[in-house]
Amino acid sequence: MENTAINFRQKLGKFSERWSPKVIAQMNDYQFKLVKIQGEFVWHSHAETDDVFIVLEGAMSIELPGGRVDLKAGEMFVVPKGVEHKPVAENECKILLVEPVGTINTGDAGGALTAEDDVWI
Repeated sequence: MENTAINFRQKLGKFSERWSPKVIAQMNDYQFKLVKIQGEFVWHSHAETDDVFIVLEGAMSIELPGGRVDLKAGEMFVVPKGVEHKPVAENECKILLVEPVGTINTGDAGGALTAEDDVWI
């Protein structure tokens, strides 16, 4: 274990791809993941876990059945487990996800935007 702070900007500078979460830390059975997003993701849900979105830079929306939640830097939202949702960002948005180990980014939907799991930076 390193006794150094984790710098979000430094870690975000290590990758450019979007919709591909990168693990930066783990606490018990939960991972902290940085991800850059832009455009529309897929509708999906996570049957076994809530989904936490913390916006570090930029702005995004989370489409939900019957509405949407708009988020900007410094805000967060928790999508309850089993609730279908679709993240959207007009411009690049940088977010921190907090998820149980083994959570796949596309949940039950799968498809071309499914990222490799457990990639550390």
